[in-house]
Amino acid sequence: MPISKRNREVTLSKTKKKGRVAKESLVNAIKEALDHYKTAYVFSFENMKNQKFKDFREQLNSSSRFFLGSNKVMQVALGRSPADEARPRLHKLSKLLRGDTGLFLTNLPKEEVERIFGEFEEHDFAKTGTLATEKIELKAGPLDQFSHEMEPFLRKQGLPVRLNKGVIELVSDHVVCEEGVPLSPEASRALRVLGVKMATFKLNLMCRWSEDEFEVYREGLDLSDSE
Repeated sequence: MPISKRNREVTLSKTKKKGRVAKESLVNAIKEALDHYKTAYVFSFENMKNQKFKDFREQLNSSSRFFLGSNKVMQVALGRSPADEARPRLHKLSKLLRGDTGLFLTNLPKEEVERIFGEFEEHDFAKTGTLATEKIELKAGPLDQFSHEMEPFLRKQGLPVRLNKGVIELVSDHVVCEEGVPLSPEASRALRVLGVKMATFKLNLMCRWSEDEFEVYREGLDLSDSE
């Protein structure tokens, strides 16, 4: 017997849309932070690793604050033109919030910030689609580092392997990846089990703002108006 639609339970509570609230909260947080920190930086990032970024951020909690989110929302908070900027010249900082970028506000000296960002570098396993930084080729022969249970997995990643008296053997030379070529899902997984790390998580300073100065760290940055 079909279930009666009349007996269907209906929840009367509504899920509150947090999109606009979150945007307003980010804008207000940035504007408030501008009152507490003397200097602001825009930084770009490569191969973001959330936990490692969290650890890095926590090391600077006492003197600084990071903001990651919608670039357009952060631009609104800073101001996108001289007419609406929160502080003089902040619209120049705003223009560089494009792509994989974030905002860093701090009371640390300029030299200290440059040292901290310059020294930060974390190596990790590369994801699918990442450009290989080198050619990895395996020569035919036994793969003693793997237990025999790994043979089916390695075969699924495209490695020409077989079991020979309980030992995994590569029956012919095999190129896992070529330098400059995007990693396939199979290559990414193979590099992980081989222990080869090709991704480097870095934070690169792009520009610096203070009440009396604006400085660009990289030549050729586009300072035209943001959309």
